[in-house]
This record gives sequence, structure tokens and C-alpha cells, in this order.
Amino acid sequence: MRYEEENYLMLSGIQHFKFCRRQWALIHIEQQWAENVHTAVGELMHKKVHDPELTEKRKGLIIARALPIASREMGVNGECDVVEFHQCEDGVRLYGHRGLYSVFPVEYKKGKPKLTEEDQLQLAAQAMCLEEMFSTKISAGAVFYGETRRRERVEITEELRQEVRKAFREMHDYYDRKYTPKVKFSKSCNACSLKEICIPKLGKAVSVKDYINGMLKGEEE
Repeated sequence: MRYEEENYLMLSGIQHFKFCRRQWALIHIEQQWAENVHTAVGELMHKKVHDPELTEKRKGLIIARALPIASREMGVNGECDVVEFHQCEDGVRLYGHRGLYSVFPVEYKKGKPKLTEEDQLQLAAQAMCLEEMFSTKISAGAVFYGETRRRERVEITEELRQEVRKAFREMHDYYDRKYTPKVKFSKSCNACSLKEICIPKLGKAVSVKDYINGMLKGEEE
């Protein structure tokens, strides 16, 4: 299946979706958003990286920033924080540059490496878009973490690719149906900027009526 451009989803939404399907739906379907310290720091970090006018060229290396990317196969578009083009013997041709180049995406994150794989999925999705755009194969990329000031190399495995495709299929299905899934409260809810909008603890209540009655009772006491 190939998607038309008007049906594209935001590629970066795959990170929200992996973290919490309800968070993704609140942001991308219901258009709700709220800032907290985590989102503010992340925004500042990306502003430093994202300068589409700044392209660095060193010996055998070209660095592009805020590179627009898209995939008709997956129906998504977005931007890569950084894409490095390394001169090699077997790669792609770049307009205005001599030689052949391999493609290496780099995603910037404010914190430190996570136990979950949402960062790897976002990077893999970027790599898959770049593969489609440049008709090439990308075997790896990297995530740079602001807290550790280090890059973590990520192999773009077939398992990651399959999970990316599955996630985007689900996201398109939810978006087409305008469906916002329910959620079970967990510790990760406390760090979510949408906690007050989502009210995740409602998922533990027997009913909304009981929840409201409990709140009123508490106010009376």
C-alpha cells in the first residue's frame, strides 16, 4: 500500500506511540498538548541541532541538519536531526558532490539511554525513509544523548523494521477511526506532560460516576 501525502502521519509520533498509545492519540488525533520540564529541555536541545541552513563538509564527510524525509510506503514524514554522508566505494550519489556516500542518521535526545526501545524505533523509521528516498540500504545509525554526551550506535535490524511497520499500520488505523485508546496507570504516567489531560488514574476507577462521587466526598471532608 502507498499513501497519498495528505494522509501522512508525523514520523516522530512513533516514539509517543511506543511510550503510550493514548498519549499519541491525545496529541496527534485530539490535538492536545502540554509542556513540562522534559518537553521544554528537549525542545531547546533540538533548536540547537536544527539549522537547515547549516551543512558541514569535511574531508570525506557531509553533515546535513533538519533534513526533511518521507515514506509513501509507510505514510509518514518528518525531519532527521542530523544525517551524515560518509564517502565510500559503494554508496549513493549526492547532487553537487563527487563520489559515492553511505547514509548514517543521528537522532538527538535530551536524556540518557532508555530501557525501552522507542528511541531505536524512531531512528529505524528515519533510516527506512532515507532508504526509500535514496534507494539504498542503511545498516545502522546512532542516538546522541544529551545527559551522557555520547552516541549510542543502533543496528537497523529486521526486527526493528517489522516493529516500525506494525506501529505505523496501527497508528493509521487509529487515526482513520479517530480512536483514542484507554490506558492503565503506571509509574511512567507521572513523567507525562499530558497527565492532567489524560487523567490516567480514571482507568482504575469502577466508573467515572464513582470517581466524581469520590472527589466530591473528599472535598466535603
